[in-house]
Formats: sequence, C-alpha cells, structure tokens
Amino acid sequence: MTKKGWIDISQPLSSEIAHWPGDTPFSYETAFTKEQTGSVHIGRITTSLHTGTHVDAPFHFNEEGEKIIDLAIELYIGPARVIDVSAYEVVDAEVLRKFDLEGAERVLFRTAVPNNPEVFPKRIPELDPDMADYLGSKGVRLLGVDVPSVDPLDSKDMETHHALYRNGIHILENIMLDNVKEGHYELIALPLPIKEADGSPVRAVIRPI
Repeated sequence: MTKKGWIDISQPLSSEIAHWPGDTPFSYETAFTKEQTGSVHIGRITTSLHTGTHVDAPFHFNEEGEKIIDLAIELYIGPARVIDVSAYEVVDAEVLRKFDLEGAERVLFRTAVPNNPEVFPKRIPELDPDMADYLGSKGVRLLGVDVPSVDPLDSKDMETHHALYRNGIHILENIMLDNVKEGHYELIALPLPIKEADGSPVRAVIRPI
C-alpha cells in the first residue's frame, strides 16, 4: 500500500504576503553575506506574529490568558477533520450539526474565501460565537480556519475568540485548504517556543489518514 504524503497548508512567507492593515509587514533580508562573514550567509526577518499561517495564544485577546510558551504542543499535533463550510456566509451551531464531528479533536474549516496569500480579504464569513459551545460539546480542542481571523475583521470585542477560549478551543488561522478534500487527516502545526509571545507562525501540514 502506498503511503500518502504530506500536504503543506501554510502560506509562504515573502515580502508579497498580505498582513493586517497597520501591522508589521513581513520582510526578509540577507543581513550578512558569505563574502562578508567568510563562511556563511545569515538571514534576518521582521514580521508580525499574526502574518501568514499562525496560531493565537489566549494572551492575544485575554490579559490573563496563556502565552504561546505555556500551551501544550499536543494541541497542534494529531488527527484533524477538514469540513467544507464554503456554502455558508454564517457558520453557527446549526450549520455545524450538518457535519460529522464525532471524535474530532481538531477541526479545519474550508470557507469560500480564495486562498491568496498576497491579498488581505475585505470580508470573511461570520463564525457565530454559538458554534464554540457546540464544538466544545464534541470535544474539539483546536479550530483552524483559512482566513485571517475567527472574528469579523473589524471586531474589537473578539467575541468568537473568547467563546472558543471558554470552551478550551485553541485557534489556527490563515491555513490554505482550497485544494484539500473534506475528510480525516493528521495535522502538524507547531508554534515556535517564543517566550512572552501572543502567537506564533507555524508550518502547517496535513496528510490523509
């Protein structure tokens, strides 16, 4: 039996990648060349922790929440369920009841927003806070979305972030699922162990199981 390979669902980081308006854009430069050092090239990056594919630590939206270094790495490794919610402008508990989420510890939403890393979307589907209670009742621990946020782009109260947190559900944003079929996968999306950080870039990959 042929072993199925890994699928990269991360946004490639480059100077062209979109970022939150007003936030720090991503940049890479060769800080020192091999000619300068006599031995190696040394690169340097500048970026917001919320550019590209990333996870939010609870501290991002909750003053008392855990920082990225405090979170168990097991949250970001393990079985995941990809579901296609692209037919819905509002995703709430009623919508999610249409899907089989039994035993799904990690759920990844494929929305109707095209996965174009160089374009920051003007609008994203509404993820109603009531879905958090439903996902929590199913034992979900991680929600991944293929858009920049689980809340409206102009949200200040971050209601869905907080609802997910109350249900023990952590957040993975800006994954790329346009070419991924619904189904069961293994996920690896490990954050960097950055002390004091409210989030982290990740290299998110899945493979069918």
